[in-house]
Amino acid sequence: MLSVQDRAIVKSTVPLLESGGEALITHFYRMMLSEYPEVRPLFNQAHQASGDQPRALANGVLMYARHIDQLDQLGDLVAKIINKHVALQILPEHYPIVGTCLLRAIAEVLGEEIATPEVIAAWGAAYGQLADILIGAESSIYDQKEQAPGGWRGAREFIVAGKVEESTEITSFYFEPADKGPILVAEPGQYIGMKLILDGEEIRRNYSLSALANNGQYRISVKREAGGRVSNYLHDQMQVGASIQLFPPSGDFTLTASDKPLVLISGGVGITPTLAMLEAALETRRPVHFIHCARNGSVHAFRDWIDGLAERHPQLKRFYCYSEDDGVSPTAHKVGLLSQQQLNAWLPEQRDLDAYFLGPKGFMAAVKRHLKALGVPEKQSRYEFFGPAAVLE
Repeated sequence: MLSVQDRAIVKSTVPLLESGGEALITHFYRMMLSEYPEVRPLFNQAHQASGDQPRALANGVLMYARHIDQLDQLGDLVAKIINKHVALQILPEHYPIVGTCLLRAIAEVLGEEIATPEVIAAWGAAYGQLADILIGAESSIYDQKEQAPGGWRGAREFIVAGKVEESTEITSFYFEPADKGPILVAEPGQYIGMKLILDGEEIRRNYSLSALANNGQYRISVKREAGGRVSNYLHDQMQVGASIQLFPPSGDFTLTASDKPLVLISGGVGITPTLAMLEAALETRRPVHFIHCARNGSVHAFRDWIDGLAERHPQLKRFYCYSEDDGVSPTAHKVGLLSQQQLNAWLPEQRDLDAYFLGPKGFMAAVKRHLKALGVPEKQSRYEFFGPAAVLE
């Protein structure tokens, strides 16, 4: 337990974190990744270069400091962190490294006049409390996944059983366990972690499962990213029959059972987790409105599959929006960005609905504003980031 004095000291640093937290965390990452190469596989270097990862952690540290007296006010932030950690297999031995580097960064960036021994001691105690919370929760989840039917702990060998081009940018990969055993059933919306060795370097990534895992296979659908080391490797070199190490499915952005109308809104490769959600929803009688936005028809993945589902399931209505008109794409879509007016026309009349949306950050920010303006309850408007979490303004 933190002392009253420790809590007061941590809260007193909130203004410093508000103004300089990102610089502090950037220094922290630079130090840790250079001095502790064993943790490099746990971090996406593209997110480091873009600044997304430092911003996400800086925001998390700030939120923790603000609510050090009432950790329950952190909402689902802790759950999201835990699930990301589990998907990448963060272990107890990683936490002392992070703690050491964080305290050093506080001391070096803030300077000895601010980062007094008392401040460092208070933050050391605060970090210890948070580490204990995360380690305990993650250990429990690791145990649950290992003991569940088809479950396992750590990495498990899978074989690429199929590779299908879904659009000019997106390719699906099907994985089956090398041991031919059962696999853990994933909840619709979850993602899976993978461990790769590229040019002698270990790299870990998370990818959303784009289909229900009810046939002994996992499927991910990966967009080729310009300069993306892993996505280009998967597209160009990962072939049927290849071996890959996978971690158990994880994630708390999952479809909640309900009889309310369901609206699934996606932009680009954000479509992937909504596909598993769509499959699960169509096993019930709840009405579904599926809205997908893409640049044009050539990059629009799974359109034929969704159109086929709509023909067989009258409760499914689908709507497409292309930001550009390529002149050759099928009709039955709108051209331009998804406006509030267009979304209003595509939503069910009943606004007591469940909405799930994913895509680029700017897209999600706009959708969040539109849904709120159109009367969808905020607690029933859910979203998730593919990369580090951010704040949608």
